[in-house]
Amino acid sequence: MGELGAHYAIGKAGRLLPVRLRTHTDITAGLKAVCDDNGIKYGAVIFGIGSIRKLTYQVLAPKPETKLGAGYTDPQELPGPIEVVSMHGIIFQSDDGQTLLHLHGTFSDKEGAVFGGHIVAGGNPVLATLDAYIVEAVGAETIRQMDEDIGMGVGIPQGHFAKVK
Repeated sequence: MGELGAHYAIGKAGRLLPVRLRTHTDITAGLKAVCDDNGIKYGAVIFGIGSIRKLTYQVLAPKPETKLGAGYTDPQELPGPIEVVSMHGIIFQSDDGQTLLHLHGTFSDKEGAVFGGHIVAGGNPVLATLDAYIVEAVGAETIRQMDEDIGMGVGIPQGHFAKVK
């Protein structure tokens, strides 16, 4: 096992982009397009609400066969209409320079039942609207890299490490 602690980068908040995704636009594809159009490689989706035609998501579950002992389930799909109660995530880069979004959210169905988890790219088309805010990180990079302790690639802020004793 590696050291206990936290990877972090030091930067500042840059541009703030209010976004409205139009009907039928996939959440992840729409937000990524805004990032690409504006050269945003690092940052956060700090807020999102709206409605979607269907929900495709994953949740964390026990997976004894993995190094971590847990992992995401296969994608689950719920028919809409679905309310996006809350959504947020990070914007970072793959090790080969592609912009990635890791989004999570809380959702409710027509009965008011609440669901939450990881948003699966390509499976969440907007119904009426999806309103979000993106904030750019300036001078603070996060790169998807393999974490050998858990056996998977994760977004790791670059530059500093704070040890926990």
